[in-house]
Amino acid sequence: MFAALPRRRDGGFTYLSLIILVAIIGLVSASALKLGSVIQRSRAEQELLVIGAAFSDALQSYADATPSGMPTQPPTLQALLKDPRFPGVRRHLRKLYVDPMTGKPDWGVVYLGDKVGVLAVYSLSDAKPVKIGNFPSRFQGLEGKAKISEWRFAAAGKPGAPGALAPIPPLAMPGIAPPAAPSSTPVTAPGAPPPASEPPIVLSPEAPPPEPPAPAEPAPVEPPAEPPAEPPAEPQPEIK
Repeated sequence: MFAALPRRRDGGFTYLSLIILVAIIGLVSASALKLGSVIQRSRAEQELLVIGAAFSDALQSYADATPSGMPTQPPTLQALLKDPRFPGVRRHLRKLYVDPMTGKPDWGVVYLGDKVGVLAVYSLSDAKPVKIGNFPSRFQGLEGKAKISEWRFAAAGKPGAPGALAPIPPLAMPGIAPPAAPSSTPVTAPGAPPPASEPPIVLSPEAPPPEPPAPAEPAPVEPPAEPPAEPPAEPQPEIK
């Protein structure tokens, strides 16, 4: 009877280990599913950026092809598939893509007026984006958005192209004159005499350089004077 007790203890330990193993497997599986879902959404967002770039280029192409005196925005997205302003078939967009976030070919449209003139296209998904930064240069305005539906894809707006935004002039406040341009005129205190004007400097034509002076002739060297000759000595008388 006492020999069966160790077997019960071994069976309880095995059962506890099995429960811990099943819990670990469940946690790993849940993490893998969550990671897979995040990766799938990230790929869908990348595909949305590619489709958004196609819409942006199509809107800009429509604006570039606008004849003089006509609006630069298409009335609907269908006008991007076949431009009604030309007799022949002219396409700015190959097809209306399916929204990778919703799986439907429905898109949100920002109009210029009362559903007249397409300005931008966006997804109808209200999901929180995985990508919130490090966008390409053309999509810098998408950083920090809280919803996918806030990603708006408008015309590329190339400088000098129709539909590009013109620079906004500075606003003028009522009753306040705009600042004057700086002037180089000196300001004098009241009652002070005006500063004397300096006479103009007249530049004379350059004179030819003076000729170098002629070398001086060396002075003649006089020969040394001879010493004067001594007079002859007088003869002395002889003393006898």
